[in-house]
Amino acid sequence: MPGADTPQHYRALFISDIHLGTRGCQADMLLDFLRDHEAETVYLVGDIVDGWRLRKSWYWPQAHNDVVQKILRKGRKGARIVYIPGNHDEFLRDFLGTHFGGVEVTDSIVHESADGRKYLVIHGDQFDVVIRHAKWLAFFGDKAYTLALGVNTWVNAIRRKLGLTYWSLSAWAKLKVKNAVSFIGRFEEALSDEARRQGVDGVICGHIHHAANHDMNGIHYINTGDWVESCTAVAEHHDGTFEVIQWAKPNQAGERAPAAKERPVAA
Repeated sequence: MPGADTPQHYRALFISDIHLGTRGCQADMLLDFLRDHEAETVYLVGDIVDGWRLRKSWYWPQAHNDVVQKILRKGRKGARIVYIPGNHDEFLRDFLGTHFGGVEVTDSIVHESADGRKYLVIHGDQFDVVIRHAKWLAFFGDKAYTLALGVNTWVNAIRRKLGLTYWSLSAWAKLKVKNAVSFIGRFEEALSDEARRQGVDGVICGHIHHAANHDMNGIHYINTGDWVESCTAVAEHHDGTFEVIQWAKPNQAGERAPAAKERPVAA
């Protein structure tokens, strides 16, 4: 296991759904993880800061500030930092294409792995509308599908200008959908279909707080999980393989249990 003096080095790290600004954020766990893991590129795959909660009540302890500083420090040391906003930090979607302190802000990006595979990296909240209207979109075909995505983007841009929160089906689904496994499967299918539509080999996303690393009908589907409950991140090794790392708490003796890792999916 890596130690504080010998951090594990990866080609890329993918982290999402930290929800800084909320009491549920496991900031201390994330700081511990960031100290032990370095990468050439760090992708922040949305919902890093919870703007929704901060608008209602301010909560920002020192540990949350330390997380921000730690990530910025990695950038100063040479890592490329890419921030892909989600629905909880959608205020950053007004600044797409800009840089803040060396951090690139973009709506999505294509990451090329060490072995040449291409992955769409996106938070995933944009596809809530696709899941909800999957039946009629399938009936009308790709044009309706593309139109729905565009409408969803414009509607939420207008809502943002009016000071309204992002309309999220995932929040609705957690209350209304009896079978959560069914919702997760539909989300995975929607994101995999988008990767296929864009002609890439896989997709790396967040949003639903459910880490995954598997084949989805010929598309490599990866979900980064979250830092509220599961404390997971995705790492790309220098040979192009990916794994989900579940960061564990130290035991009473101060030793860290081996992190649970999903096996890489073959191309």
